[in-house]
Amino acid sequence: MIIPLLNVAFQGFSDLSLSERDIEVLAFLSEEEFTFFTFEGLKRRLSLHPETLSRIINRLEAEGVIKKSDEGYIVAKEIAQKLKQYSNMNNTPVRVILLQTYLPSDIPTQELVSNLRGKWFGLLRWLGLAKNNEETTLKWVTENGEIQLDAKITKNTLTIEAKFLDGCNQNLALKASYQLMTHISKICQNQRPSQMPSAQKVSYFGN
Repeated sequence: MIIPLLNVAFQGFSDLSLSERDIEVLAFLSEEEFTFFTFEGLKRRLSLHPETLSRIINRLEAEGVIKKSDEGYIVAKEIAQKLKQYSNMNNTPVRVILLQTYLPSDIPTQELVSNLRGKWFGLLRWLGLAKNNEETTLKWVTENGEIQLDAKITKNTLTIEAKFLDGCNQNLALKASYQLMTHISKICQNQRPSQMPSAQKVSYFGN
């Protein structure tokens, strides 16, 4: 259903020449509302062969749909605005909350985001970032491509969510979320050398 909807979205761009596979990739980009994304992350997330994805990226870039940036690729602003109208019409996997906690109030959100963006660690490979006026969402995908992990930061609140892409391996998702939380705790501790990172409240979900 999403492909016809996206075709409608592109009626105002009659000069675009996009294949069905191109539009499938755009459907994913509209769903995630990326500020920017990476080639390697997209390859794992969509389980695409590097040569196939490279051809898609080259076509989308040639058509002006996406643009290269220092941190990966961004969707052209005018395209992103149209895609956003259709992002909530796609049937996407359910996001499961794994962890919710408060972050130390004296740690600037932007500093935390800067220390996390682009990082690979443990089971997680960097996918990209989405940002609006209310929150910043950092996105990773597990090395095997089975799970997408999102870290949503709103003021001093952190929520880690999993999106299961292949099966429902809750243990793997929880391990990945613990690795991410450990990394965040180290960042907080390094920025506050005289104090341990404090969490006013923390909740974990799962078996």
